[in-house]
Amino acid sequence: MFEIQPMDAVTFRRETRRSTIIIAALFLVLAMLFSTAAVALFGEPGGDNLRFNVGGVFAALLLTAGLLRGRFWSQSWMAPAVYSWRLKRNLMSVTNVMHQVTAAVEKDDPTAMKVLRFYHLGLTQMHELDGNSSDHAQLHREVEQLKERMQALGLDTQQTRLDPAWLEALKQAPR
Repeated sequence: MFEIQPMDAVTFRRETRRSTIIIAALFLVLAMLFSTAAVALFGEPGGDNLRFNVGGVFAALLLTAGLLRGRFWSQSWMAPAVYSWRLKRNLMSVTNVMHQVTAAVEKDDPTAMKVLRFYHLGLTQMHELDGNSSDHAQLHREVEQLKERMQALGLDTQQTRLDPAWLEALKQAPR
């Protein structure tokens, strides 16, 4: 179950920039260190050592990815970036079944309406966090129409949670 969390866009962008710089700096240091070590251990003085440099960079990439997912992912300084990644993954899971969602919404299916409302709220937040206001303006009319339909049916419009079971139910529904 994923839930949209309130987040200040300015703070979010500052924190994600900081975590990105930390990870990039770590990668650069490791890449230089591993490439230098590989050339020193296996290279030939004055020879073509490109493969050792590339190997060092590849090893640094693997280690950085491992550290990112293994050690850094749960750190507080990574929380905004992790939240953004999870939000985008959940939005993509809805996008993957969007044709089924919209078809069910047309039939006033409450589950589909909840999923689409979550999608709209999540997409709106993502646009705000990323500072992308142009895409948000295009979505506004569709968002308001769904909100009015949900209110008319007595459904809660504050769908900040996405239950994976809702998506599975929509996937299994007859077309």
